[in-house]
Order: sequence, then structure tokens, then C-alpha cells
Amino acid sequence: MSRRSKQRLYQIDTYEDGNTVRRLEAVPDYHDERKKRKEERRISEQKRRRRRAARRNRERALKMNAGYVAFLSACVLSVVITSVAYVSLQSDLIIRQRAVESLEAEISSLKLENDAAYKRITSSIDLKEVKKKAKKLGMKYPSENQIVYYSIENADYMTQYTE
Repeated sequence: MSRRSKQRLYQIDTYEDGNTVRRLEAVPDYHDERKKRKEERRISEQKRRRRRAARRNRERALKMNAGYVAFLSACVLSVVITSVAYVSLQSDLIIRQRAVESLEAEISSLKLENDAAYKRITSSIDLKEVKKKAKKLGMKYPSENQIVYYSIENADYMTQYTE
């Protein structure tokens, strides 16, 4: 190559950046690169181990052994028994509520009948007739000395003993 073509190549490939001396770049440390690669390999190996362990754990979790099946069966059985007992108690409660309602209706109808009978009896009694019969039998009104008055203090009833 001629000198002129070399000079052109030099001018094309290089450029100037000011008029100061540049700092020298440090020589690449291949030892550090080896450390980095070794560290990266170690990290990737750890990740691979973790993935394998996670896969093994997932496989173990998906397996159902006899103890696990027995435990699940016991849980399902207890839930079923509890549910059946609850439904049975609910139905008993409903039956008893209906029985109570029918008894309450019967009581109210009996009270109405009793009140009607009482009014019929009281309206059929003639007090004038009772007075006539009492006089015939020798009964008379009490005298003033036969009447005894009681005062009740703070009570709503009173007990009387014979004298």
C-alpha cells in the first residue's frame, strides 16, 4: 500500500477529540471475567437446582397416599354427618313449630268458646230470682257488725285465716 492510501485509511478510521492527552484505558482483566463467568455459572446452577426441587415438591404434592385419602374421607364423612344432623334438627324444629301453632290456635278457639259460654250463663241468670230464692231459704243481708274491712299494704293479695 502506498503511503497516501494508508494516510487516507488512517484519517477515515480515526478522529481527534480535542488537543489533550487521553487517559490510557486499563488493560482488560481476564481474571475478573473468569470470576464473573464462574459466578454466573454458579447462579444458573442454583436456579436449576431450585427448579428441580420445586418440580419434585409439586410432584409430591400431587401424589395422594393412603393417609391423605383417609384424612380426606374422614373430613368428608364428618361434614356429611354434621349436615344430616343439622337438616334433621331443622325439620324437627319446623314440625314442633307447626304443632305449637296448631295448639295456640286451639287454645284461642277454646278461650273464645269459654267466653261465649260464660256470657251466655251470666246473661241467663236472673238476679231478682236469686234474691227471692235466698229469702225463701232464710237468707238476709249482713248487719253492720258482721262486715269486716281489711287494709292491704303494698301487696296485691291478702290471706285470711279463720277466727
